[in-house]
Amino acid sequence: MPDSIDIQLKKGVLGLCVLALLARSDSYAYEIASRLSDAIGMGEGTIYPLMRRMQSDGLVETYLVESPSGPSRKYYRLTTAGRAALEGQTAEWRAFAQAVDALVANTAPHSDAIAAGAPVEPAALTDQSADAQRGAEQ
Repeated sequence: MPDSIDIQLKKGVLGLCVLALLARSDSYAYEIASRLSDAIGMGEGTIYPLMRRMQSDGLVETYLVESPSGPSRKYYRLTTAGRAALEGQTAEWRAFAQAVDALVANTAPHSDAIAAGAPVEPAALTDQSADAQRGAEQ
Protein backbone atom coordinates (compact mmCIF):
# COMPACT_ATOMS: atom_id res chain seq x y z
CA MET A 1 0.00 0.00 0.00
CA PRO A 2 1.46 3.40 -0.91
CA ASP A 3 2.54 5.52 2.04
CA SER A 4 0.12 8.33 1.16
CA ILE A 5 -2.87 5.99 1.52
CA ASP A 6 -1.44 4.54 4.71
CA ILE A 7 -0.97 8.03 6.19
CA GLN A 8 -4.47 9.08 5.18
CA LEU A 9 -5.97 5.97 6.78
CA LYS A 10 -4.12 6.68 10.02
CA LYS A 11 -5.18 10.32 10.06
CA GLY A 12 -8.76 9.26 9.45
CA VAL A 13 -8.90 7.07 12.55
CA LEU A 14 -6.65 9.11 14.81
CA GLY A 15 -9.52 10.90 16.59
CA LEU A 16 -11.29 7.60 17.21
CA CYS A 17 -8.08 6.10 18.62
CA VAL A 18 -7.60 9.05 20.98
CA LEU A 19 -11.19 8.83 22.19
CA ALA A 20 -10.75 5.09 22.78
CA LEU A 21 -7.54 5.62 24.77
CA LEU A 22 -9.14 8.33 26.90
CA ALA A 23 -12.16 6.11 27.55
CA ARG A 24 -9.79 3.72 29.32
CA SER A 25 -8.05 6.38 31.41
CA ASP A 26 -7.22 10.07 31.52
CA SER A 27 -3.86 10.85 29.97
CA TYR A 28 -1.50 13.62 28.91
CA ALA A 29 -0.68 14.38 25.28
CA TYR A 30 2.83 12.93 25.19
CA GLU A 31 1.60 9.64 26.68
CA ILE A 32 -1.23 9.50 24.12
CA ALA A 33 1.25 10.21 21.32
CA SER A 34 3.59 7.47 22.57
CA ARG A 35 0.79 4.92 22.68
CA LEU A 36 -0.37 5.88 19.19
CA SER A 37 3.18 5.69 17.90
CA ASP A 38 3.56 2.19 19.30
CA ALA A 39 0.16 1.01 18.08
CA ILE A 40 -0.20 2.59 14.63
CA GLY A 41 3.07 4.40 13.95
CA MET A 42 1.58 7.89 14.21
CA GLY A 43 4.07 10.66 14.96
CA GLU A 44 4.01 12.85 18.04
CA GLY A 45 3.53 16.09 16.09
CA THR A 46 0.07 15.12 14.90
CA ILE A 47 -1.43 14.72 18.37
CA TYR A 48 -1.16 18.27 19.71
CA PRO A 49 -3.30 19.99 17.04
CA LEU A 50 -5.82 17.15 17.35
CA MET A 51 -6.04 17.55 21.13
CA ARG A 52 -6.64 21.31 20.77
CA ARG A 53 -9.37 20.66 18.20
CA MET A 54 -11.00 17.99 20.34
CA GLN A 55 -10.96 20.37 23.30
CA SER A 56 -12.51 23.22 21.30
CA ASP A 57 -15.14 20.77 19.99
CA GLY A 58 -16.02 19.88 23.58
CA LEU A 59 -14.97 16.22 23.29
CA VAL A 60 -12.25 16.44 25.93
CA GLU A 61 -11.48 18.66 28.87
CA THR A 62 -8.21 19.27 30.67
CA TYR A 63 -6.92 19.50 34.20
CA LEU A 64 -3.44 19.92 35.65
CA VAL A 65 -1.61 17.34 37.74
CA GLU A 66 1.50 18.31 39.66
CA SER A 67 4.60 16.35 38.76
CA PRO A 68 7.31 15.59 41.34
CA SER A 69 9.98 15.76 38.63
CA GLY A 70 9.04 18.92 36.73
CA PRO A 71 6.20 21.20 35.72
CA SER A 72 2.54 20.20 36.07
CA ARG A 73 1.12 18.06 33.29
CA LYS A 74 -2.05 18.82 31.39
CA TYR A 75 -4.25 15.73 31.47
CA TYR A 76 -7.14 15.10 29.11
CA ARG A 77 -10.38 13.33 29.92
CA LEU A 78 -13.48 12.61 27.89
CA THR A 79 -16.55 14.75 28.30
CA THR A 80 -20.08 13.43 27.93
CA ALA A 81 -19.96 14.63 24.32
CA GLY A 82 -16.65 12.79 23.87
CA ARG A 83 -18.17 9.53 25.12
CA ALA A 84 -21.09 9.96 22.73
CA ALA A 85 -18.68 10.70 19.87
CA LEU A 86 -16.69 7.56 20.74
CA GLU A 87 -19.83 5.45 20.67
CA GLY A 88 -20.95 6.86 17.32
CA GLN A 89 -17.54 6.70 15.69
CA THR A 90 -16.99 3.16 16.94
CA ALA A 91 -20.23 2.02 15.32
CA GLU A 92 -19.30 3.79 12.07
CA TRP A 93 -15.80 2.29 12.14
CA ARG A 94 -17.08 -1.24 12.68
CA ALA A 95 -19.58 -0.95 9.82
CA PHE A 96 -16.91 0.52 7.54
CA ALA A 97 -14.28 -2.06 8.48
CA GLN A 98 -16.77 -4.87 7.97
CA ALA A 99 -17.64 -3.55 4.50
CA VAL A 100 -13.96 -3.23 3.56
CA ASP A 101 -13.21 -6.71 4.90
CA ALA A 102 -16.05 -8.11 2.81
CA LEU A 103 -14.76 -6.37 -0.32
CA VAL A 104 -11.21 -7.52 0.29
CA ALA A 105 -12.43 -11.08 0.90
CA ASN A 106 -14.56 -10.81 -2.26
CA THR A 107 -17.76 -11.58 -0.38
CA ALA A 108 -19.52 -8.25 -0.83
CA PRO A 109 -22.90 -8.45 -2.55
CA HIS A 110 -22.71 -7.68 -6.27
CA SER A 111 -25.72 -5.78 -7.47
CA ASP A 112 -26.70 -2.90 -9.69
CA ALA A 113 -27.32 -0.81 -6.59
CA ILE A 114 -23.75 -1.22 -5.41
CA ALA A 115 -22.40 -0.52 -8.87
CA ALA A 116 -24.45 2.69 -8.82
CA GLY A 117 -22.79 3.66 -5.54
CA ALA A 118 -25.66 2.87 -3.18
CA PRO A 119 -24.62 2.16 0.41
CA VAL A 120 -24.59 -1.41 1.65
CA GLU A 121 -26.00 -2.18 5.06
CA PRO A 122 -23.44 -4.02 7.20
CA ALA A 123 -26.05 -6.68 8.04
CA ALA A 124 -26.28 -7.54 4.35
CA LEU A 125 -22.54 -8.11 4.24
CA THR A 126 -22.67 -10.30 7.33
CA ASP A 127 -25.56 -12.32 5.97
CA GLN A 128 -23.82 -12.90 2.64
CA SER A 129 -20.53 -13.78 4.33
CA ALA A 130 -22.34 -16.31 6.51
CA ASP A 131 -24.10 -17.73 3.46
CA ALA A 132 -20.76 -18.03 1.61
CA GLN A 133 -19.20 -19.75 4.62
CA ARG A 134 -22.07 -22.23 4.88
CA GLY A 135 -21.74 -22.96 1.14
CA ALA A 136 -18.01 -23.59 1.50
CA GLU A 137 -18.63 -26.00 4.36
CA GLN A 138 -21.09 -28.14 2.40
